[in-house]
Amino acid sequence: MERMFENALWNSRFVVIIAVIASLVTAFAMFFMASVDAFFLVTHLGDYMSADLVGEARKDFRAETVTHVVEIIDGYLLATVLLIFSLGLYELFISKIEQAETSETPSVLAIHSLDDLKTRLGRVIIMILIVNFFEHAITMEFLAPLDLLALAGGIALIGLTLYLTHVEDH
Repeated sequence: MERMFENALWNSRFVVIIAVIASLVTAFAMFFMASVDAFFLVTHLGDYMSADLVGEARKDFRAETVTHVVEIIDGYLLATVLLIFSLGLYELFISKIEQAETSETPSVLAIHSLDDLKTRLGRVIIMILIVNFFEHAITMEFLAPLDLLALAGGIALIGLTLYLTHVEDH
């Protein structure tokens, strides 16, 4: 009876395959959405040369375009998080991925422990947060000196975060 229970308990790990497949499909969807956004962004860049676009309108168009670029980067980073998460769950709960282990180049996708998965996901999530900060900084209006100080503080905290994640590696 104990052996049957342990066998069933051990095989229950395969329920994780649902999260693996769902995360992988969602990653592909995010890659697709970000790529479609990038395509439409590039097709609309011809509007920037328009003679009708002058002064404030050109400045607004430029700011809007930069914001879209940041959103595209954000989409790709989120897709990457989902891909790393999917492959990491698979390696941790189902089976090792031999191609990741035997790859000639060091693979970001080879996950050996839950801490390894957390570290890799954490770094990509930090990048997403930095991109989101940059997106908000672009559209931020500086009405008071305190606004500029808040921006500088945010930049300093980002620098500190990147420094601490780099120090952790060494």
